[in-house]
Amino acid sequence: MRRPLSSRAVWLATLWAGCSVLGCVAVGEENAGAAPSVADSIGREVQALFAKSRDAVVRIESKDRHGRLSGTGFFIDPNGTVYTSYSVGGESLDIVVCHGDMKYPARRVVADARSGVAILKVDAETAFLMPAKSRDLALASAVLAIGYPMEFPLTPSFGTIGGFDIQYQASYFALRHIRANLPVQRGESGAPLLNMRGEVVGILIARIDDGNASYALPIEAAEKVRKDFMRFGEVRPGWLGIEIEPASQPVAGSTAEIHDLLPESPGAKAGLRPGDVLLKVGDEPVHSPEDVRNAAFFLTADDELKIQVSREGAPMDLTVHPSDPPGSPRTARSTLPDAQTPGFAPGDANRALPLSIGP
Repeated sequence: MRRPLSSRAVWLATLWAGCSVLGCVAVGEENAGAAPSVADSIGREVQALFAKSRDAVVRIESKDRHGRLSGTGFFIDPNGTVYTSYSVGGESLDIVVCHGDMKYPARRVVADARSGVAILKVDAETAFLMPAKSRDLALASAVLAIGYPMEFPLTPSFGTIGGFDIQYQASYFALRHIRANLPVQRGESGAPLLNMRGEVVGILIARIDDGNASYALPIEAAEKVRKDFMRFGEVRPGWLGIEIEPASQPVAGSTAEIHDLLPESPGAKAGLRPGDVLLKVGDEPVHSPEDVRNAAFFLTADDELKIQVSREGAPMDLTVHPSDPPGSPRTARSTLPDAQTPGFAPGDANRALPLSIGP
């Protein structure tokens, strides 16, 4: 894990990112009075983005066995569908969505502990935010979060992308998360992370380094959960039954080698073998075992999947049909209309993560 940026480094990165995004040109001291400063330009851009997006962001109030909860969410369509974090809407009761002067009772549509997202629904026509591709982000890309910190009004936080991590200390996420160098506080769990076009690229789920930085779930993960529910009425994670380990040396640019396969697993039935090196899972290129873990999150049970491997130095294309994970009822942890979840399943990599923004 890289060290968090110093305050000076964050300041310099922020100025650089703002200059890159806005197309600013450095101005010499002799011309300083003739052109706006980089900081002024960034400030105006952030203010405009905040004004454009704020009407789609909501405060979420609820309670659990520990007491009252307060967090953030946002509308993702004009029909009252709300994304928030699992910590805010996954297991809580009496959920209320506060939108301006209005308060709407909300029903839980989906709560997915694996991704850390909850989807709520209110009966209202609403402003909403459009999703974008988080993969288009790069290191130092400028981003904006909008949330309800503690008991304060709606608040923007500006920062830059610090990394894309699947591991934090000794624990793993279910997929790569966006590490954003921007401050977050209690109550901002579930807030949208926006690019500088005002599109959602992630959902804040955890703070690190005493709140000086945060992790965001890529918006594609939340969309995967929502689309599963729209298709099947439940979340359908896919399972291949393969075990990956790092190869001793790269093969065709990949070190993701199949170490073992469970008998009668989808991977075994498709003809995968120990020693195969994965090159592509679906449309996703594979360079390391982490890439396989990330791609595996987006598998859907029963959907056809194309996999490319290198076997004895030659590329080979195979078709796999992922199945539901063995030993787990399909709906036990995913589709939870107005019900509590049993928590994380044993062995879920998210369970050990000591991270939370706090509702």
